Amino acid sequence: MVEAGLRVPVESGFNGDTKLTFGSRAHALCLGVLPKMTIMSPDLEAFIVAAKRACYVGDGAAAQSSRVGSHDLIFADGPWLYRDSYFGGTDFIGQEVVWREQQPVWAMNYHGFILRPDLIDAARAGATIKAALTAMYAQGRFLGGWEWQGPHSRYVDRSEGHAARFTGREAILVDEVQAYALVYAGGLIKA
Repeated sequence: MVEAGLRVPVESGFNGDTKLTFGSRAHALCLGVLPKMTIMSPDLEAFIVAAKRACYVGDGAAAQSSRVGSHDLIFADGPWLYRDSYFGGTDFIGQEVVWREQQPVWAMNYHGFILRPDLIDAARAGATIKAALTAMYAQGRFLGGWEWQGPHSRYVDRSEGHAARFTGREAILVDEVQAYALVYAGGLIKA
């Protein structure tokens, strides 16, 4: 067991000793949450961006439900298949999976929720998210370090790691008050 505040040597990406505090990058790395180095196929990453752009952001056609009560969207291109399957509406939970030649290779889970229904409703949150993500996907990427200012709110996305293994959080702020949040995690699937 590691005590909070313990100083430990950490491998590449950190200079010398790093204070290990709960929730820090060093803490996450020691727990195996963040990768030291993992290789991600540029083809896979490009496919994920294209699939996300075509499905939720692009109002993709609904697919047959894969589970009772789920809402599903699919996108295919050559050997690649993407399925986004979620439950709920205003508050929701879901999973995105990518298959290559019928083998699952990448997935992401997410949970989004309205924190302040007096400041934002599901329709306005959805419109904000779609506009912000459209702009991010136009840059050929899908992970955080992204902010977008809309007419009614500000979208902020922060993540740790990279497409092979990551965690993150997106938020919508109305007058700088967090009104919506979504947490996500995902990465490569290995047999």
